[in-house]
Amino acid sequence: MMDSREILSLYDQEMREDPPSVPGVRVERHGPVVRLRGSFNCIVYSRLEPGSAAPVVRAEADLFRQAGASVEWKVFGHDGPEDLETWLSQEGFLPGPPETLLVLPLVGGSLPGGEVPGIELRQVQGEEGVRDSLEANVGAFGEEAYRNSAEYAEVLRAPDQALFVAYAQGVPVASGRVELPSHRSFAGLYGGGTVPGFRQRGIYRALVGARGALARRLGYRYLTVDARESSRPILEHLGFLPLTRTRAWVLDPGRREEGRAPPPAP
Repeated sequence: MMDSREILSLYDQEMREDPPSVPGVRVERHGPVVRLRGSFNCIVYSRLEPGSAAPVVRAEADLFRQAGASVEWKVFGHDGPEDLETWLSQEGFLPGPPETLLVLPLVGGSLPGGEVPGIELRQVQGEEGVRDSLEANVGAFGEEAYRNSAEYAEVLRAPDQALFVAYAQGVPVASGRVELPSHRSFAGLYGGGTVPGFRQRGIYRALVGARGALARRLGYRYLTVDARESSRPILEHLGFLPLTRTRAWVLDPGRREEGRAPPPAP
């Protein structure tokens, strides 16, 4: 039986306390905080004691305000203290939708998959592959994906990404990527989506299986995904198990602020 606490502890060690390297991004450790800074900014780990959150959150917020750069603080359900998100809100961070970190063991377990009639699923490479992946992603997610397409294209070109695209008569209709960080136990699923006219045909399931099979062949022990509530039941049906809740809190100094709320009552 899977020991979720043991896996979550390993995830913290490998992916948060010692995050994988990303081109154009440097890892900074400052006291109890581990942050990524560069082409994007993210606080990936914090180890705060009760009563210590307020000054740390304020210092991080001031750092990025002075730099004029936005930053995401990724909060996991087992992060402390209990008032961390209250202080994030107080400092102007805005919450994203709640998500759940799911995990699928790759060693000894079965993978979803199966062929889909009329669909060709293949791993793609190069600029043509990036272009097809983007086309499917925009078709699946619409205007938001289109606005972020240039930034997303850079992510797709990173050497630790593997891209998969599903084609119907040569037209990209679904895509997904798997992140394969070096010397880690965890591969991560991102960006999986299918254009509306091709949903509920098993393409998403096939994309999950193909990416999982690649990660298994490369020696990864676990496949993870941050799932919104809309996709969590689908992934759990495919065999993923919940580890903890997550939520991204974003501070954008370029956003017009209307003043800070009064501090929470002790």
